[in-house]
Amino acid sequence: MADPVVRPSARAVACDADAMTVDPDSGLLSPVRAGTPAEASTGDEAWLRAMLDAEAALARAQARLGTVPPEAAEAITAAAGSARIDVVELARGARATANPVVGLVKALTSAVGELAPGAAEYVHRGSTSQDIFDTAMMLVADRTLRPLAADLDATAEALAGLARAHRDTTMAGRTLTAHAVPTTFGLKAAGWRQLVLDAAVRIRGVLDGGLPVSLGGAAGTLAAYLEYASLAGEASGGGGGGGGGGGGDYAERLTAAFAEETGLAVAALPWHSLRTPVADLAGALAFTAGALGKLAVDVATLSRTELGEVAEPAADGRGGSSAMPHKRNPVLATLIRSAALQVPVLAAGVTQSMLAEDERSAGVWHAEWQLVRECLRLTGGAAHTAAELARGLTAEPGRMRANAASTHGLIVSERLSAVLAPLLGKAKAKELLGEASRRAVREDRPLRDVLAELPAVTGVLTPAALDELLDPAGYTGAAGALVDRVLGGGGAGVREPRRSE
Repeated sequence: MADPVVRPSARAVACDADAMTVDPDSGLLSPVRAGTPAEASTGDEAWLRAMLDAEAALARAQARLGTVPPEAAEAITAAAGSARIDVVELARGARATANPVVGLVKALTSAVGELAPGAAEYVHRGSTSQDIFDTAMMLVADRTLRPLAADLDATAEALAGLARAHRDTTMAGRTLTAHAVPTTFGLKAAGWRQLVLDAAVRIRGVLDGGLPVSLGGAAGTLAAYLEYASLAGEASGGGGGGGGGGGGDYAERLTAAFAEETGLAVAALPWHSLRTPVADLAGALAFTAGALGKLAVDVATLSRTELGEVAEPAADGRGGSSAMPHKRNPVLATLIRSAALQVPVLAAGVTQSMLAEDERSAGVWHAEWQLVRECLRLTGGAAHTAAELARGLTAEPGRMRANAASTHGLIVSERLSAVLAPLLGKAKAKELLGEASRRAVREDRPLRDVLAELPAVTGVLTPAALDELLDPAGYTGAAGALVDRVLGGGGAGVREPRRSE
C-alpha cells in the first residue's frame, strides 16, 4: 500500500506559536537513529500507516467471517492505502479525545465514503481505539525489530571474524580500570559477540509470537464484535453474541483471522490492561541496548589516545572536532552508548505501565506510546550503528603488546606467585613478590631484573624459566579455547581445540 500523503502544511515551520506546524521529529537531538531503518519505521507517518493497516486488516478479517461485506472490506483497504491524512491535524485533534484513533476513524470513514458510500458504516465496526492503536504498536514493533535483528546478525558475524583473527592476540586484561592479568583480543571480541547473540535471541523471542493483535472491544469482552456478528447471523453457540454471554467460537475465529491479516500473533486474552506484550518488548530492547552499549564503551575506552588498541572505521568527516583538527573521535561508539544509557530508563517506564487500573487505563496506556517508540528507534539506531562499527573495527596488536608490557612484567605477578608458592612457601612467595613489585615500580625497572637479583628466586628458577613465566602471551589461560568453544573452532587464525579440552 502507498503511504498516506501528508499535505505541505504539515512540513512547514511558522513563527506564530498559535499556528505553528512543525516538521516531524528529524532526529536532530538523537543522531544515533537519524537516517536509520528504525527512524523510518517508527515515525509519525509510519505509525499512521500501521493504524490504517490495522483498520483495513480488521475489516478483511470480519469479511472472512461474513460479518462485513467483502466489497466493503475492499473499499476500506483501498481507502486506507490512499487516504490523505495530515498527521499534525490528527495529533492536535487527539487532544480532545486522548488518542489519535478517534480522528483517524473519522478521516478514514470519510475517505471510504468517497470511494463506496455503502461501505463507510463498516469502518471500525465493533472496535475500540485501543484495539487499533495497540495492534498498530505491534505492527510498528514488528517492522522495526526485523531489520534490527538483521543488524544484530551482521554485528555478530563481524565480531566473529575479529575473534577468529585475534584468537591469540595478547592484550592487558583490566579490572577496576587497572591492569589485571593478560587476556586476548579474540576473547574480548567473542564476549561482545555473545552479548549480541543473546540480544538477538531475545528480539526473535518477541518476534516469534510475542507481538499479538489487540482485540478486546470496549472493556476486553469483544461484546460489540459479537453483537454485530449476532445481527449478521454469524455468531455460533452459547446463546449468541449479544448481551447474553456466549459468543461461541466467533471471538476466537475473528482474533485468528485478524492475526493472519496483520501477520501478528494471537494473545491468550485481550490485553488492554494486561501489558505483557509491551513489557516483553521493552525488556528485550533494554537488554539489546545494554549489550550493544558494552561493545561501545569498550571500543571508546580502547581507542583512547593513551591506549590506541582499536580504531573505528574511518570515513570522510567522521570523528572530526569543530575546534581541534587533529582529533578523530569514536563517534559510532559514542552514538551507541548514548542509546544504551537511555533505553533501560525508558523501558522501566514501560514496565511501570503494567500498573494499569480496571479494564482500560486513564493515562497509563497513553504513557507507553512515546516510551515504546523511543525504545524502538534508539535500539534500532544503535543496532544499525553497531553493525557499521563492528564491520570496520580495526585492532592494533602492536599497541596491545606494548601496553601489556608497560608494567614491566607486573601483569603476570599472579602467575609467578602460583609458581613460587610451592617452591618457597605461600607466605614467603607473597612477601617476596610484593616487595619486588613495589621495587620495580619505585625504580622503574623490569620485574624480571629485580627478581634476577634475588637469591631466593634464582635458586629455584633458571633465567630461561623466569623469562618464560614473565611472557604475557604465555599466561592467557583458556582464552583461546573459550574462543574456539563459542565459534565452533576452525577458521582463520583458529586452532582446533585439543581433545583434552
